[in-house]
Amino acid sequence: MVADDESRKYTSPQGVAARFAAQQLIMKPYIWSALHVHEHGRRNLDSLKAPFIAVANHSSHLDAPLIMGALPRRLSRNLAAGAAADYFFTTWYTTAATRLFFNAFPVDRKGLRNRRGMAGVLLSEGVPLLLFPEGTRSRTGAMKGFTPGHAALSISRNVPVLPIALVGAFAAMPYGTTRPPQGRPHVHVVFGRALKAAPGEIAHQFAERIYRYVVELHDSTARAYGMPTQADFHRAVALRKAATEQAQAADAEASRDAEPPVDG
Repeated sequence: MVADDESRKYTSPQGVAARFAAQQLIMKPYIWSALHVHEHGRRNLDSLKAPFIAVANHSSHLDAPLIMGALPRRLSRNLAAGAAADYFFTTWYTTAATRLFFNAFPVDRKGLRNRRGMAGVLLSEGVPLLLFPEGTRSRTGAMKGFTPGHAALSISRNVPVLPIALVGAFAAMPYGTTRPPQGRPHVHVVFGRALKAAPGEIAHQFAERIYRYVVELHDSTARAYGMPTQADFHRAVALRKAATEQAQAADAEASRDAEPPVDG
């Protein structure tokens, strides 16, 4: 378990003040000036209180800033984002920046023992979490299935899950790019209804229900604004895969045809 003094830094007055300055005076003004950000479903937040687990699709480094900027301050004040330990916590300066802007805690993709249990401890201390259950950013815009860790936490700690869909973030800053393009692309942050597991619903079933809801939020908004749906992204992935396989088969056939005959 994480020591009490370790968890307190996520709610310390000094940390709250520093985060307010970093998020509200630097991060949000920059992101909102680079993008046209549209927020939907804010009425679903009216009765929500910490602690909770916010989850969203993940296709861009813009995702966490968009969510933290769009949430009301009463919900984002101590929101702690789970960040990959092997990516964001490898040097002192990336660690410091990630913690300053996102109140981040390390999530181990390699299962290191000394960091297990952090999410549960934070929830027990009343700290809401932001998690991306796909595990990593999408390279294509197409969503992968959700791992069940967030659902298991929700069930074990009896806290709600806030599903969020991000629409247009992949086009605004796809994998491999470092800044949004010119022209202020449109991005939508869609807040769903907070969910809890139904009686007898186990973690992987709850996670699948949350996944389907995020897809529904994403696609209903995408269709309303003429943007790609998840079906469109998956279709594009399948077409690219088929074209690659066809090209590889053609190359292999051409190589066979080019081989000299073997003497008998």
